[in-house]
Amino acid sequence: MRAVCLFLLASSVSRAATDPSLLRLEQQIEFVAHATDGVVGVDAVHIETGRTVSVRGTEGFPMASAFKLPVAVQILSLVDEGKLGLDTMVSLTPPDLHPGSGRLSELFFHPGVSLSIFNLMELALVISDNSAADVLLREAGGPAAVTARMRMLGFSGIRVDRSTALLISDWQGAKNLPPESQWSKEIWDKLYDAVPERDHMRARRAEMSDPKDTATPDDMTKLLLRVWKKDVLTPQSSTILLDMMERCQTGKSRIKGLLPQGTNVAHKTGSLGGVANDVGFIALPGDGGHVAISVFTKASNKPEEAAEKAIAEIARTVYDYFVLVPGNAR
Repeated sequence: MRAVCLFLLASSVSRAATDPSLLRLEQQIEFVAHATDGVVGVDAVHIETGRTVSVRGTEGFPMASAFKLPVAVQILSLVDEGKLGLDTMVSLTPPDLHPGSGRLSELFFHPGVSLSIFNLMELALVISDNSAADVLLREAGGPAAVTARMRMLGFSGIRVDRSTALLISDWQGAKNLPPESQWSKEIWDKLYDAVPERDHMRARRAEMSDPKDTATPDDMTKLLLRVWKKDVLTPQSSTILLDMMERCQTGKSRIKGLLPQGTNVAHKTGSLGGVANDVGFIALPGDGGHVAISVFTKASNKPEEAAEKAIAEIARTVYDYFVLVPGNAR
């Protein structure tokens, strides 16, 4: 199966270089990407035929919460290897409640809460809960273990270096973080409010060129393909991951934004000031097949809605192309 997947990926690159319609699709993507003033990277593959389009596909982009997908792959790989159980219970402590998206920090700030690995994955993938993701990252062996898993799978363009708590703190420009054992729900706003706006903007600009916690669109889409083809995880774990991505509640104005009502999309978003991403799968109508797609944006100075519009326009452009130019399935 892996050999078939790699063959499709390799052959699709040569077709993209010679197929005039794919070159026109690339040009259309670059045109609609102007909805944002940021830098846009895209990689999309029609799974059944292997036809591929890539724009800045080898350039690194901050993943933001899209990093939760590689973390989930590492967690499920450990489950498949018998090193972790989805029913394993994890007790949450005050230092586990981190800033940013999600509900755990809002609802479970008293000690005494335990959640299963499965529940934590649902929270991290379905509502993009940062606290759940950081607990999973710890259970996964930490950032180095996730990056090592990506390297082992052949994805040198995907790296995980920090928890969301540290990533957001670096983006904010926060200094002098206390030891993790002293973290609490109350400290984060105080730390961030203490950062002068000039220092925050300097830190934010620095994050746009920092290689840490980045992915290339090409490698992210290749990871998606491996999940879809169920050769990176067991069929059961692959199905669990795809089901959670299908129930994702964030980013309704991104990949889903301009697709026909009822289009099935399984995806994972990422957001951080100047960054808006969405990666996942689009089901085409009838027997049209499926598209694996990664859309990353960075360095935008416009409101997030502009980047979301660009992502939606790109997804619709790719959707229309593969519907109107179906090709021949292998």
